Amino acid sequence: MSLAATEYKHVQLNENGVPLIAGTTMKVVELVTSYIAYGWSPEELHFQYPHVALGKIYSALAYYWDHKDELDTDMQRRYELAEKLRQGSSLSPVAEKLRSQGLLQ
Repeated sequence: MSLAATEYKHVQLNENGVPLIAGTTMKVVELVTSYIAYGWSPEELHFQYPHVALGKIYSALAYYWDHKDELDTDMQRRYELAEKLRQGSSLSPVAEKLRSQGLLQ
């Protein structure tokens, strides 16, 4: 996989232009999703993702804030795709059984 450097020490772009946290396979949007969804501080993100150094987390968050519109658009696109796939899929046999027993809505 070819990675391109950015002006952010711990953020690299893969061949598709997707920002990754250097030395990991984690996308910046994956970290930011947790930051937004759970309201986690950088320290809590580090606790939840101990394989990502705190400095890398701060660098990824700085990248996010400097590219917020672009990354928010990407996250919204990902969410809409997941919703479309979810709506188009059927329930598993286990989920069907739980629903028939009133244990799942």
